[in-house]
Amino acid sequence: MKTCLLVIDYQNDFIDGALGFEGADRLATGIKKLIDSFHQQGFDVIFTLDTHTNEYLDTQEGKNLPVKHCILGTNGHQIYPLVNHVRGEHDVMFYKNTFGSLDLANFLHQKDYHEIVIVGLVTNICVISNAVMAKAALPEAKIIIYKNLVASFDEQLHEKTLEVMQSLQMDIQEYKL
Repeated sequence: MKTCLLVIDYQNDFIDGALGFEGADRLATGIKKLIDSFHQQGFDVIFTLDTHTNEYLDTQEGKNLPVKHCILGTNGHQIYPLVNHVRGEHDVMFYKNTFGSLDLANFLHQKDYHEIVIVGLVTNICVISNAVMAKAALPEAKIIIYKNLVASFDEQLHEKTLEVMQSLQMDIQEYKL
């Protein structure tokens, strides 16, 4: 069975930077362990990075969320160090300037993954956006969301989003650390 791991926006600005929130850093150990496991099994690991320019505040997103974050070339744009440390040379990276990545969806559409595991930040924004893109790209693939390896600044929205993703026929599981 061909499997891949999607690590969504696990970047400094969402952990301890401009949009950081309590608890986001606690995912690092589990995500690192999962990446190591995928590498050992020869499975693909794919990262998305929220990526903005200094003109961010002029964008639609910037007008609705007027906090500069994940500016290309800054420390806030970088993958969180503990997770970045285990990146493999063959891992795939998608830079996206909005919540979901059309480039990611097009990439997945060309693959024959039977299972896609999703972890990262933020559950109710970029995680769900990219999970829906993955489901649209590969409707027969099993989409697994590890509920203890995704997080949000709003616990209620996090829980509701997990329910919505489950209603979209995604499998919500707990990753055994």
